[in-house]
Amino acid sequence: MPGLFQGLEIGKRALLGHQVSLQTVGHNIANVNTPGYTRQRVRVMSSLPELSIHGAIGAGFEVDSIYHVRDLFLGDQYRQGQKDLGQWTYKSKSLQQIESIFAEPGGNSINEVLDQFWNDWSALSSDAENSGNRSSLIANATQLIHTFKQLATSLEDLQRSTDRDLASLTAESNGMTTEIARLNQQIVNQELDGSKANDLRDMRDRIIDELSSILDVNVNQRSDGSASVYMGSMLLVDGPDSFAIDANANHDGDKVTHALVWRGSEIELKNVNGKIAGLMETRDKIIPNYLDDLNTLSRTIVEEVNRIHMAGYGLDGTTDVAFFNPAFTDAKDLRLNQEILLDKNKIAASDSSNSDDRSNGMVAMQLADMRDALLMSSQTATINQFYHGMVGDLGVETREANNFTSNYELISHQIDNQRQSVQGVSLDEEMVNLVKAQHAFDAAARIITVMDEALDTLITRMGIVG
Repeated sequence: MPGLFQGLEIGKRALLGHQVSLQTVGHNIANVNTPGYTRQRVRVMSSLPELSIHGAIGAGFEVDSIYHVRDLFLGDQYRQGQKDLGQWTYKSKSLQQIESIFAEPGGNSINEVLDQFWNDWSALSSDAENSGNRSSLIANATQLIHTFKQLATSLEDLQRSTDRDLASLTAESNGMTTEIARLNQQIVNQELDGSKANDLRDMRDRIIDELSSILDVNVNQRSDGSASVYMGSMLLVDGPDSFAIDANANHDGDKVTHALVWRGSEIELKNVNGKIAGLMETRDKIIPNYLDDLNTLSRTIVEEVNRIHMAGYGLDGTTDVAFFNPAFTDAKDLRLNQEILLDKNKIAASDSSNSDDRSNGMVAMQLADMRDALLMSSQTATINQFYHGMVGDLGVETREANNFTSNYELISHQIDNQRQSVQGVSLDEEMVNLVKAQHAFDAAARIITVMDEALDTLITRMGIVG
């Protein structure tokens, strides 16, 4: 029944409840800089009152639960932003690497070497018998071939490096899904008694946030506290179970590429976003497009130079000699004709077989004029213009990727700020709560002291006179 002993019980409950508040505030303050941490709050409720002849008398309060403050909608928005940010970040990084490979403008770029190549033919047309002009032409043609090879090889190396990133990101995402499944199991076990495993939930949500930058993930919260993670309509995590993905190697001759599949099957993953989407676009579209353009450029140079050169005559009277080896037209395979390397007099500068006119330089002049010939893009662009267009397109793509990356960084930052305003720890707010809990704790202790003194009076002093 209500009385002094019930007052002691009220004081005890108050002490224990405000102690929980103090501990929770301390936990928040300690984790103010912990990534992914969500501030926690104590939910309290009045205890059931005691019934007496005077009516219901309050019995203090009890701690109902400790919950974390989280906005699920903002969490989903943040993950969507991370998906787009991951995709454009990878594309931006890859395009900047391609720009560094092209190295425009630069002293050893294709543009500079091509200009020197045309200049050498022009110089040879003015003095076809000059041995130095012929040696310079061979040297600069060799440099042109080397530059093409270096550029094509570097692009292929970047493509292989990008492909290796797929295996790395696949292993990373599998590690995350395994950890999410493990945390699901721990959360379910810890919440069997009705409490909330807030810190475990924070750890799980942080990993899902990180996974969202790699893959396009959707999350479904289940009633038992676990979470199901989907990629499209396919499950990556289902409670305590995770479903791994693999990067299977596909061999095409000496070329190896990887396809993203569900482990244990040949079913390719189609609905991908995030970094993996940026990776696949870079590997399968962006780099191949630039390699194709580069090969188109090298093939046109080989075929057109050989066509004109084979109609001319060398100083030794030979004709029908190719300048470039016609069997190799791809950028990484270009070669000079071995006959030209062995005897520079076979370079055809003249259009006459007459021994007196073998130095007239007319063929060399035609080859020099190729600089301005409309040979590319259905006869609408010169070789140099076609290359400038390649570099220009690269610049536009890079600028676009950089702009989208900056935009999505800003969007993600804004959403995260909104999210942190709800779930982040504010030291000012926690200090206010700390003082309130401290004063409440002191007051509860005073209740016990007063009740103890009253009991002492009742037990030891009641009935004593004088």
